[in-house]
Amino acid sequence: MSSEGTPANTGAIPNLQVAAQYIKDLSFENPGAMSNLVDRPQIELSVDLNASRLAEQDLYEVELKIRVNATHEGRALFLLEVAYAGIFRLTNVPDTATQQAILLIQAPHMLFPFVRRIVSDVVRDGGMPPLMIEPIDFMALYQARLAQAAGQPQGTA
Repeated sequence: MSSEGTPANTGAIPNLQVAAQYIKDLSFENPGAMSNLVDRPQIELSVDLNASRLAEQDLYEVELKIRVNATHEGRALFLLEVAYAGIFRLTNVPDTATQQAILLIQAPHMLFPFVRRIVSDVVRDGGMPPLMIEPIDFMALYQARLAQAAGQPQGTA
């Protein structure tokens, strides 16, 4: 490709940097603490993602929410909810759709190992066997979100 066909900012490489990460909210209810659990509990896991621009133009907060509800034979064992957030600096990505994809796929992928450890530690510290969450396919979640948004009639929230 000739130099005439390349963008003016050829040296500007798209970049995503973690500026900070933190637990935004953590809740653990443990009604099954005294259970002598022999069988595997029934685990329901849900994941939610949010990304929002902060006051500084190239900073975004990405929040990964995990909810784990464990039951055994219809009895509640524990409920864990964690919102883990990261502040990300996203530079040299002018396209809004590409920014959203990066913030909702790559950023949570970077946060996930930390959330996974928190979930495992809290469940273990609550007297249950540690829970190791399987890796999450954030690309599939993003595509499902796009498909859901495309299926909604315009003007609805």
